[in-house]
Amino acid sequence: MGGGGTMRGKGGGGRKMAAATVAVAALTAPGGGGGGCSPRQGAAPLAAWLSSLLLAAALGMSQVSAVEVYTPAELSVENGTETKLPCSFSSSEVISSAATVTWSFQPEGSTTTVSFFYYSHGKSYPGKDTQFKDRSSWAGDLNKKDASISISNMQFRDNGTFICDVKNPPDIVVTPSEIKVRVVEKGNLPVFPITLVAGASIGGVLGLVLLIVLVVCVACRKKNSKNHYSGAQ
Repeated sequence: MGGGGTMRGKGGGGRKMAAATVAVAALTAPGGGGGGCSPRQGAAPLAAWLSSLLLAAALGMSQVSAVEVYTPAELSVENGTETKLPCSFSSSEVISSAATVTWSFQPEGSTTTVSFFYYSHGKSYPGKDTQFKDRSSWAGDLNKKDASISISNMQFRDNGTFICDVKNPPDIVVTPSEIKVRVVEKGNLPVFPITLVAGASIGGVLGLVLLIVLVVCVACRKKNSKNHYSGAQ
């Protein structure tokens, strides 16, 4: 994910920042760069200020890490039912009271994304001017790294992409995760996984029975053949 790339790139950035700081510090050293002439002595305060600024920036960069957010890619729900939108996350930092969760929605066929749910300091704040204002509720537990929510009375207009975003300062670098939700008529949920498992189980049992029958038949045929050969003698 994008967050992971940011973390991998921090080492190189820190080395470049440190190199720049050393270079500026060299300019501020007495006689640095050779000569120690008056113009350089006049520029020394500015160079020292730049050195401090770069050092502070380097320290700030070293304290920023990434949050990884996970959701299922797709989810099918029945019209008129309540559904849970699963969202979990990982963070290198201890979950703090400043951790926040934001859920957004992009309707199917639209390019506009609207935030409709916000969770912070143990309280949820459903958006008042959205289609989910009276239907969304908190269903997670940040201490367990669960940022899920529930939506009741799912409607066909809820078809679209739901986006989960988590911040856990100082872990603020994050790529939100998306769930594509499809609302279907009651009784029309995809059931192929269940039928597939049931079919495989039944097929396995039937295959075992057929194998046993085949072995018994072969054994009986061999026995009959042996008896017939012995009688012929």
